[in-house]
Amino acid sequence: MKPSRLLLIWLAILQAIGIVLGALQALNIAVPSSLLSINWGLLLALLALAMIDAIRLKRLPSPRMQRQMPGSLALGRWGEVRLEVEHEFAQPLNVQFFDHVPPGLDFEHLPLSVELKPGQQSQIGYRLRPLKRGHFTFEHCEISLPSPMGLWSDKRLLNVLDNTRVYPDFARLYGGQLLAIDNWISQLGVRQRQRRGSGMEFHQLREFREGDSLRQIDWKATARHRTPIAREYQDERDQQIIFMLDCGRHMRSQDDELSHFDHALNACLLLSYVALRQGDAVGLSTFASHQPRYLAPIKGTGQLNVLLNTVYDLDSTQRPADYLAAANQLLARQKRRALVVLVTNLRDEDDEELLTAVKRLSKQHRVLVASLREEVLDRLRQMPLQTLPDALTYCGAVDYLNTRTELHERLSTHGVAVMQARPGGLGPELVTLYLAWKKAGNL
Repeated sequence: MKPSRLLLIWLAILQAIGIVLGALQALNIAVPSSLLSINWGLLLALLALAMIDAIRLKRLPSPRMQRQMPGSLALGRWGEVRLEVEHEFAQPLNVQFFDHVPPGLDFEHLPLSVELKPGQQSQIGYRLRPLKRGHFTFEHCEISLPSPMGLWSDKRLLNVLDNTRVYPDFARLYGGQLLAIDNWISQLGVRQRQRRGSGMEFHQLREFREGDSLRQIDWKATARHRTPIAREYQDERDQQIIFMLDCGRHMRSQDDELSHFDHALNACLLLSYVALRQGDAVGLSTFASHQPRYLAPIKGTGQLNVLLNTVYDLDSTQRPADYLAAANQLLARQKRRALVVLVTNLRDEDDEELLTAVKRLSKQHRVLVASLREEVLDRLRQMPLQTLPDALTYCGAVDYLNTRTELHERLSTHGVAVMQARPGGLGPELVTLYLAWKKAGNL
């Protein structure tokens, strides 16, 4: 409990009057004794009122509060939190609220002030923006309660326990709310050309149409119906995709608000959604993390929710990436042939170990190495060179990129598919390549 501004002002006024009267007496200037008596009387009355007001404040019951917030939030997106306040005050009070927001969440419109009127329930709200993924617990809300006469304010902690989860930005799909997702994928740059009757899996028989090839004609059905009948095919729908996600120190780089690891996670979720809609099964295997996680490939749109709940609190570490151990672990778990998408950030020190691991995986699976490229390197190559430090920085960036290009070319010469992309463009490029391979029957 602390004195209010009103009490401090009155104390300052009475103290100033007392100082002035005392100074006049010290200068042997006649001062009516009644003025001194009045000043002391006002001071004692103020102290008595302050004591009474403090006792009344302590007897005031704390308001009851409930926090209404979404069970899940999307990384980097604003969400709203509502506070419902109930009280038993007999007169209106202006109360200030401050919710104790856990670290890792940005907020707006705090603290909040509201007038609590007798017999009425009040609602207030503020906004949250998650800065990182994971599980967050709200424990307390702090209120500043004024005394009935406004001479004191009392800070009280209300125990209001709530929990929420922060998912990747792709959490807009969580719970099956898949509205206008096809348009969204198109806006990201994903293009899927329509193709009729030239997939790998038989779909149905139909009448021969202009543009069909002679190879599609089913001669037995044609003879039976005495009209040209063509076979229509569709893309194979029984594929398996497994993401090998690097959670090590290479993925801790950050060019914008999101780290490379978050961009990689978003890209995996985007491709998972597209693949699941294509009828394929999707799984996940992490390495270089504190607790490696494995999710067996399963079909169905419900697998996306399982995948989100598996990775929402996953984060990068400072551990080096052990590609060979991760490959052996995946081979022991995944026996059926699958498309293995290794998402990492290749460095020159990864040369031999990565090549050995990918070769071992390629004996049983189709492997795609998706490597992230730092955007800062592109900016360094384009900046004007005016000083010696600028030139040294430019040469270092070019040498680094050349070394990485040599590693990519070496992997390609051994038959390994390598894709290099900026963090923000990784998702669309992965989806475009997946659809192209699927149509060509290369999975």
